[in-house]
Amino acid sequence: MTASAHPQRGLWALLLLGLALVVLGTAAGSQGWQAWWLAPADALSQQIVWDIRLPRSAGAWLGGCLLGLAGAVAQGLFRNPLADPYLLGSASGASLGVGVYFSLFGGSAWALGVWQSLGLTGAAFVGALLAVLLTLMLAQGVQSLRLLLAGVVVGVVLGAVTSLLSILQPAVLQAMQGFMLGSTAFVDATACLSMALSLALCVVLAGVFARVLDALTLGEATAQSLGVPLGLARLVLVGVISLATASAVAHMGLVAFVGLAAPHLVRSLVRATHVWLVLLSALMGGVLLTLADLLARVLLAPQELPVGVITAFIGGGYLLWRVHQSAGHSAAQEGMR
Repeated sequence: MTASAHPQRGLWALLLLGLALVVLGTAAGSQGWQAWWLAPADALSQQIVWDIRLPRSAGAWLGGCLLGLAGAVAQGLFRNPLADPYLLGSASGASLGVGVYFSLFGGSAWALGVWQSLGLTGAAFVGALLAVLLTLMLAQGVQSLRLLLAGVVVGVVLGAVTSLLSILQPAVLQAMQGFMLGSTAFVDATACLSMALSLALCVVLAGVFARVLDALTLGEATAQSLGVPLGLARLVLVGVISLATASAVAHMGLVAFVGLAAPHLVRSLVRATHVWLVLLSALMGGVLLTLADLLARVLLAPQELPVGVITAFIGGGYLLWRVHQSAGHSAAQEGMR
């Protein structure tokens, strides 16, 4: 794909690439590559492929799609290329939910009842949504600047509470390491179904309000003059960001840079309106996270790396390269003047 490529070609290319990576993910085992589709396998091998590897690879793709979509919507809504899905405090809220779950598990009767019934995934999801609601309350609405500042404040405060909890109970910090670094190891078929439903709803809502994001690129005053329902659109799009992020974080932990890098990568390859940008960013996020999950399993096999470490190298490296390229381009323009 080039900068002038048609979005539909990018759509098919990313879909096929994502499918290919999911298939490769089902062949990546602790003993190296196992091309199960080329040779007959016993019942145990088939169970490993269909019950463990396939849900994990498909879950990585779905989680990446959710983060990529949330990143594209956040950058369009806040008109900030550095906006990411964790901007509204959802990541800190999910971390606090997990920390509370680990600290209370096995403690009081309440912990063994209500909170334990949620499970680790449910605790992270509830924590993320409560953090976003707190952000909305502090912002007193969905005005972009106040919402942005409130999200930063909520993220810092909840992060401090999680750190305090870890200091008071060191066992919590050790148990949370996998969640903080991100992992797809525990994604199962139920998690895939949950993320697929969240993704479908988020894609529909983001598509309906994509024209609002297009109008916001011209400024809020211009968007209002065009008759765009900014209040309703902001509320719905904040809900999209929150649902997509909470669903992905609850099942995979804190995966870095996917939601930030995917929209930048798409914009560097394809020029399109937000309808296409959101969809392509979702697919790009799926490709990035599935690739990261595959590399995490095979680079040091049988030892497995945290997938968040791989995404930090891939996404962070790409963004650093983009900054360096932009700086060189700006220097060249200054030299021509």
